[in-house]
Amino acid sequence: MSSHFIRWAILLFALLGASGAALAQGQVQSLPVRIGAIPVLGAAPLFVAEREGWLGAGRLKPTVTLFDSGPNAVQAAASGTVDVYVAGITPVAIGRTRGVDLRVVAATAIGENVLVAGAKLAGPLTDGTAPAAAFRRFREETGRPAKIATQPPGSIPYTNLSYWLREVHKVDPADVQILTLGIDAAQQAILAGAVEAATVREPGLSIIRERNPQIRLVAGGNELFPGQPGTVVAVRGAFLEQNPAAVRTLVSAIVRAVDLIKREPERALPAVEAALGKGIVTAATLRNALASPATQYVADPRTIVAATGAMLAFQTKLGISEQTPPTEGLFDPRFFEAAQAEASAR
Repeated sequence: MSSHFIRWAILLFALLGASGAALAQGQVQSLPVRIGAIPVLGAAPLFVAEREGWLGAGRLKPTVTLFDSGPNAVQAAASGTVDVYVAGITPVAIGRTRGVDLRVVAATAIGENVLVAGAKLAGPLTDGTAPAAAFRRFREETGRPAKIATQPPGSIPYTNLSYWLREVHKVDPADVQILTLGIDAAQQAILAGAVEAATVREPGLSIIRERNPQIRLVAGGNELFPGQPGTVVAVRGAFLEQNPAAVRTLVSAIVRAVDLIKREPERALPAVEAALGKGIVTAATLRNALASPATQYVADPRTIVAATGAMLAFQTKLGISEQTPPTEGLFDPRFFEAAQAEASAR
């Protein structure tokens, strides 16, 4: 064998080895991230971060699955089919007491849930009549309790509604019938007149107002529950421990997206339209929803700790949990603090 051939063989093997190493490195750097989210405007920072390319810039490869409630998304996390959860805070806390290791690394929105009512209840509930009297009168006149649609027990909408009925207005339980449905189903139920009232979030609120002006807002977010915590970003403990750099990229992208939505909602609109519009909801409707006071964007998870504790305590009173889930260990603000420091240094 000639020395010339040997040199070429060595060079070829070196090139193949370098290509294989580069491929392996690329596989490591491109990290699939399975994200479970609910289709509400509070989750918009996720959709904006993805469309702006901030997740991909950190070599994250996200796939997003939409769920109709927070408890259902927690079940997916429990089964290991999602790595990141973007939905309400209280299902995360309850899930942790049942062995689901989710840790809140960022918030996205507060004060999201509001209560709307159809024509039969909207007048009495907005003309100064005490809600307890309005619901009692409805049952006396119709012979049945008023139907209110919300999400499953353990969800934030269910908790907010229960708090408003029981603690704020002392409504007789016999005067209302709570129906637990998915997010879209609750919206359709109030539009179809199948229920008298419903808890909704944006963009549902804007859609409902446009399609049926007789359906009116009767209680805002802070009226339902003071300081109402809302959508958060939570990560499975195993994923967080194995991929801390990926979590930092994710949180940094969420922080940037929250800031962008606040400063440049028009730039955020295409991401929201692609994720939530689906060719059915117009850009104009989503533009109104982004400007709605029903969604207040907040990225700092530390701002919702106290309100979360109060909400969890009330859920225990409802019998959703035997003991109030602790907030210790629920929040991991390290990644937000790092993202905040990074943003300040720009």
